[in-house]
Amino acid sequence: MIQWLKTVIDFILPPRCLLCNKVIHTDNSLCTECFDKISFIAKPYCKHCGKPLPYNHSPHELYCAECLSQKDFQLFMCRSAIKYDVFSKKLILDFKFSDHIENKSLLAQWLFFAGRDIFSYKPDVILPVPLHYSRLFQRKYNQSAVLACELSKLTNIPADYSILKKYRYTKPQTICNGKQRQKNIKDAFIVNDCTVVTGKHVVLIDDVYTTGATLTECAKVLKKSGAKKVSALTVARVLD
Repeated sequence: MIQWLKTVIDFILPPRCLLCNKVIHTDNSLCTECFDKISFIAKPYCKHCGKPLPYNHSPHELYCAECLSQKDFQLFMCRSAIKYDVFSKKLILDFKFSDHIENKSLLAQWLFFAGRDIFSYKPDVILPVPLHYSRLFQRKYNQSAVLACELSKLTNIPADYSILKKYRYTKPQTICNGKQRQKNIKDAFIVNDCTVVTGKHVVLIDDVYTTGATLTECAKVLKKSGAKKVSALTVARVLD
């Protein structure tokens, strides 16, 4: 955009904080006060699932107790950018349900930085967690696909929006507990072209990691279809 035109537009419609609507100097961002309230997930965290660990200092990369007790990992690595709490919740829900697509740039940047461990393994393709067509019709867009598109631009890793499909309608995961989530999402996804994922390292993109049931089910289907590795990257994570 021509600089003078942007200056005029910013004067008439100045950039505002995505959370509190306060006038700020940068487009699609947060004011200092709101940014300071966001809880970013940083090391130390579990080498596998990315869950924050209580240890302050360690010369080694560690695993959480849950990952140490598991034997069959569907996901190669999981990472999340921020903690899902009262401050981040509005930013994500506005983006997901209220047509605040302008939030995509900031959230994708956070995904980019949170996914550095995953990107170091040179993944081949980015896939959004799909929505069932009926829910996609209600929402008008898949927030995970929007994030995947933005992240693809930042990483130069191609994104595919049609390979992984959700063919079975399920209840919203938010109304299910841990065990119900696994049952609810079981056998809900299909891969419609195995050649795209065979032998590849796939990165799944979603907005929130709660129990990991949806991401694990997607990974299971992708690996059965020939994917070599499946990692998961989310904006936020629900923590105890």
